[in-house]
Amino acid sequence: MGRADPEEGQLPAPVKPPDGGWGWVVLFGCFVITGFSYAFPKAVSVYFKELMKDFHVGYSDTAWISSIMLAMLYGTGPVCSIMLGTYFDKRRPLANGLAAAGSPVFLSSLSPLGQVLLEKYGWRGGFLIMGGLLLNCCTCGAVMRPLDMGMKRKMEKAQDKYEAKEMLPIGGKSEEGISTTDGTKKAKKAKKKAKKGKKLLDFSIFSNRGFIIYTISKFILVLGLFVPPILLVNYAKDTGVPDTEAAFLLSIIGFIDIFARPACGMVAGLKWVRPHVAYLFSFSMLFNGLTDICSARASNYTGLVIFCVFFGISYGMVGALQFEVLMAIVGSQKFSSAIGLVLLIEAFAVLIGPPSAGRLVDALKNYEVIFYLAGSEVVLSALFLAMATYCCLNRGKKKEPSSEKNPSAGGGSDTEEAESDIQEADEHSSDNHQPARSTDNTVVAASEEANHVAEEQSGEGGGCPKGDGEALKRDGCNTDQTVERDSF
Repeated sequence: MGRADPEEGQLPAPVKPPDGGWGWVVLFGCFVITGFSYAFPKAVSVYFKELMKDFHVGYSDTAWISSIMLAMLYGTGPVCSIMLGTYFDKRRPLANGLAAAGSPVFLSSLSPLGQVLLEKYGWRGGFLIMGGLLLNCCTCGAVMRPLDMGMKRKMEKAQDKYEAKEMLPIGGKSEEGISTTDGTKKAKKAKKKAKKGKKLLDFSIFSNRGFIIYTISKFILVLGLFVPPILLVNYAKDTGVPDTEAAFLLSIIGFIDIFARPACGMVAGLKWVRPHVAYLFSFSMLFNGLTDICSARASNYTGLVIFCVFFGISYGMVGALQFEVLMAIVGSQKFSSAIGLVLLIEAFAVLIGPPSAGRLVDALKNYEVIFYLAGSEVVLSALFLAMATYCCLNRGKKKEPSSEKNPSAGGGSDTEEAESDIQEADEHSSDNHQPARSTDNTVVAASEEANHVAEEQSGEGGGCPKGDGEALKRDGCNTDQTVERDSF
């Protein structure tokens, strides 16, 4: 009685993340899946030139290949669950960093591999081999299993145990029945809460002004962020760069990105930087946009290499900070729903950006325009995020200092949910103490009756009988002790 025992019909405690164990296998699977998912749509651009020759199409048509793959990747964000958050708690930042490193690592290797396959087997054979490599994502997905399977089995056993007890005759086991009933009520309440929390998309997050600002900024950013890496190889080939060296440009971006992400993450973790991480994110986007604009006139291989170095640094900074800023805005409790909605909205931007840039190249026969356009979009997103954060969020906090005590529905998600959990815990504790209170009332009534008898005896004989003093002392009666009714 009073224990959270699944045999008594109560809900088992939630499974804690192991921070290791099978989680490392899941982390490796996330590393491989992230690498193929984000790197392949960019590395496949080495085949675009051959596709244009065989199918007699333009840049806008081939750009749809990468755009559709990226859009499907972003659009399925609300459906995909974040497994690393299930297996890691204290080591979650490390796990996220290692999983995200899959993108630059695979980009630096898939691009030259694709060029080698293109030269030896043609684009059809290259696609076939690359598709076979992508099938490894299925194996990596198979190792991801939830931690609550054992919890569900315990709940089923507890439910069967309770139903069996209901069929037994009542008699002499009232206390066990009360315990089982209370445990079942707790299990039902916890189960209802679990079902309530398992929303695929929580649209109440749009009441958070910071989330709206972040979403608009990311939409503008994605319009131009992926345009340079998707069209970079074709641009290099058109300027006379050999095919192998042109494919190596993407490897440079991926190699620089490997070191830029953790370095930027370390800087963002500093105490004096962390409260202003949104401005650091704005700076990284501004850096990326200015890199595109300043490199628009690069006409030789050396200039393209310099562009790839700075683009890799800025792109790594953006990749390292985007989810950190979102976590700071919405909190950890609503992060999974927020990231799903953001990715869903970004999917539309991915479908618009690269094909539109390809159509401009087909019409103007000039790559400078797309670099200016992509850079301007990224710079606009950076300025919008910085100005909106300062004007709408920071100044609003100064004018409304009471908002910290009474947070709104959109912000302070962690605090609100913590308070609700404490309130529910108090309700559960009050339910648990109901039998104890009834027992206390019985004890008080019995003690008052004993005092009443003691007063009658003291009125007749002055307390304990004279001849029975020693016997009464052995039984706990003290002739010098005064029984006080108020002590109960």
